[in-house]
Amino acid sequence: MTPKAFLIATSLALTATFAAAENIKLSVTTSFANSGLAEVLLPEIAKDIDLNVQLLIVGTGQALELGANGDVDAVLVHSRKAEEKWLAEGNGTHRREIMYNDFVIIGPSVDPAGIKTSATAADALKAIEATKSKFVSRGDDSGTHKMELALWQNAGVTAEGDWYASVGQGMGAALNTAAGMNAYILADRASWLNFANKADLAIAFEGDPVLFNQYAYMPVNPEKHAHVKADAAAKLEAWLTSPRAKELIENYQIGGQQLFVFNASTK
Repeated sequence: MTPKAFLIATSLALTATFAAAENIKLSVTTSFANSGLAEVLLPEIAKDIDLNVQLLIVGTGQALELGANGDVDAVLVHSRKAEEKWLAEGNGTHRREIMYNDFVIIGPSVDPAGIKTSATAADALKAIEATKSKFVSRGDDSGTHKMELALWQNAGVTAEGDWYASVGQGMGAALNTAAGMNAYILADRASWLNFANKADLAIAFEGDPVLFNQYAYMPVNPEKHAHVKADAAAKLEAWLTSPRAKELIENYQIGGQQLFVFNASTK
């Protein structure tokens, strides 16, 4: 783990603390933290199974790096291709799907690129590039950034130029930048709904099946890092896939809109 990654992770640590409970470190994406769901789940986990979950909040790429280095006991991220590569390298024991939502393209209410009528996400991105409308990229190797890059590639578009701003920041900070620039941005729906500084932005495009956004839980491999808390990671996984977790996740709403759909499978 690099000093920079350690500083970022620890400065954004979020813990629900109950004195008698066991501690576990979980690296998670900024989009999960920005959704507000963590504040709902962590106290209930501590009460139900005596487990204090310390969240290290970073992008998916960094969250996986923390797991690969043995700096956390498990990871919760949302980039399947990167997750499968991480597992193939022996960094984790298995992958367990927990919940999903979707990505949306946010943009100025006047929609200068005219993407509201686009048939697909690829068409929407082509229109943004063709009109050179301002677009903010997270640029941080997060799951959202990985999805954005895949969407540009699928559209056959090279995203570069004065209209394209790569900010290297988490979801909340990137949305703040887009609000200040009145620019388009790709965001997960949960982070957008929980985002306070919407300014003149609104959902400009949604609904393409390619924008599906799955979150998965992966315990770090104790054979690679003997110090990790494998039993605690298993205990947390059992809770995250339980009826209690399903109830809390699916009842979490903002403005009457459900932010996540629980889809944990039984083993």
